[in-house]
Amino acid sequence: MADANSRSITSNQTGLHEKLDEIVQKHLEAEFKKPIAEHTLKAFNEVNDKVQAFSGPIILDSCCGVGESTANLAKRHPNALVIGVDKSSHRLDKHDIEYKQSEHGQYILVQADLNDFWRLAVEAKWQPSHHYLLYPNPWPKSKHIQRRWHGAAVFPFIVKLGGVLEVRSNWSIYVEEFARALQLAGVDAAAEAYESAQAITPFERKYWASGQSSTRLVVSLTP
Repeated sequence: MADANSRSITSNQTGLHEKLDEIVQKHLEAEFKKPIAEHTLKAFNEVNDKVQAFSGPIILDSCCGVGESTANLAKRHPNALVIGVDKSSHRLDKHDIEYKQSEHGQYILVQADLNDFWRLAVEAKWQPSHHYLLYPNPWPKSKHIQRRWHGAAVFPFIVKLGGVLEVRSNWSIYVEEFARALQLAGVDAAAEAYESAQAITPFERKYWASGQSSTRLVVSLTP
């Protein structure tokens, strides 16, 4: 199989990052004041009009890449409006060419910075029924801990968004750290092995074809 050669993640970390608790605690207690980028505000406002006019469930597919997962999630949740967000126009532009799927379900793809998009969604009182974070960039070098979503200043806003959060990665430490960060935020979360007959993202398909396994957490963030 041509694409079955995805390399496993290598890291100088063998377990949870030694400063994880300290970093997460700092972000939970501090206010994130970075200004919102104009392009993300514009993109958000366009989507927000559709969200506010929609009467069914809203689902977020963050770091959606080429949007294949977004289309698959729309099929899975036909009554919902699924919003796929990625910062890369290069990846999103591939959607129509390579991943045009039949029009089951409704979805929108948005180019935006999630550091800003999530904060705007919380401010606009979005209440997604589900929030998917499927195979985000793991930033496996120990020094890049704060580039991982659970180590980033925006992490508290993922918690505030609520809904059923599902995180998947082919690096188990990423999900274990995410679960620990959620525990520090007062949410009972645990990592588990994940297998399925059907991959729903290009990365998932590639990893499984290479013999790699997936780890996930699924937790309800809505009280």
